[in-house]
Amino acid sequence: MRKAGLVSLILFLAVLTFAQDAPKDEPKHPPSTPAERQRFLALTRKLEQTPLDKSLYAEKTWAKKWLEDIPDINVNICAPILFGMDFVTEQNKYTPQLSYQATFGSAAYIIEHPDKAGDTDSQFIAGVESALKSYSAIVKSDPDAKSKSLDSLLEKQKQGKLAEFVRSASKSCEDKKEGT
Repeated sequence: MRKAGLVSLILFLAVLTFAQDAPKDEPKHPPSTPAERQRFLALTRKLEQTPLDKSLYAEKTWAKKWLEDIPDINVNICAPILFGMDFVTEQNKYTPQLSYQATFGSAAYIIEHPDKAGDTDSQFIAGVESALKSYSAIVKSDPDAKSKSLDSLLEKQKQGKLAEFVRSASKSCEDKKEGT
């Protein structure tokens, strides 16, 4: 196992965790507008279909910043669902991209279902499904990007067991939250 890659992944996941817990005294941005939400949704769907499209880089940068700054869409992050220990040890070069896609998918769910903003299980499921769409598209372009753990999630999805798995895996995040 390449130690530097594992350390980078752990640092990346730690940043995501701390970013979620950071105090938000004063909004950095006014509440999202309908046009911004539509722009974000369109980008999220494009990234599910063509995640390696370099022309979307500026849009991804905007989306990351926008999602971080807006006060009215708060995404819950639970890295163990998508990135369990098996995926970490696989050293997949697309881990950061798929992590953002899971976050984008969760945010898209909140935008499309504002009445379910507090339903973290549904958010997590939507995020994993979005990341799996991106993963499938990546593997079509780069077969070397195959991941046993993500292929296992795709198999669970085919069997109709993905939601059950996500609910179970997300309990570790909920337990952590309750312990703080």
